[in-house]
Amino acid sequence: MSLQTKVMEQMKVAMKAKDTVALESLRAIKSALLLASTSGAGSEISEEEEIKLVQKLVKQRKDSAAIFIEQGRQDLADPELAQVAVIEQFLPEQLTEEEVEKVVVQTIDNIGASGMKDMGKVMGIVSKELAGQADGKMISSIVKQKLNS
Repeated sequence: MSLQTKVMEQMKVAMKAKDTVALESLRAIKSALLLASTSGAGSEISEEEEIKLVQKLVKQRKDSAAIFIEQGRQDLADPELAQVAVIEQFLPEQLTEEEVEKVVVQTIDNIGASGMKDMGKVMGIVSKELAGQADGKMISSIVKQKLNS
């Protein structure tokens, strides 16, 4: 079942339940999918692109919430964080820090990375392997930590 179909089904449920936060979140996903499918040469977007799109929506809301919290506006941060919870349902299950660390260590051993000069190579491989399953910031910090030690 495509992401768009899942979103439409969830929108129906949210409308019936009168869940405004879920409805707003789902409309954001639908809008982003529609925009992505009409902006490219092809009308279909791949599953990988769908995941990246949903990740982007989650990141935008987390960043907004962090700014609001920093400015002491918890009243504005709470709706953003509620939307994050709804949107994250459409992402693959996220890996723990320990699981990401195992993949990073394995990748470093496989390519023989020996310092920060190899960070780009390691990041590229790990990011591709864990697409949609881990946050880029977490991957980056673990790679830095392992290459510096």
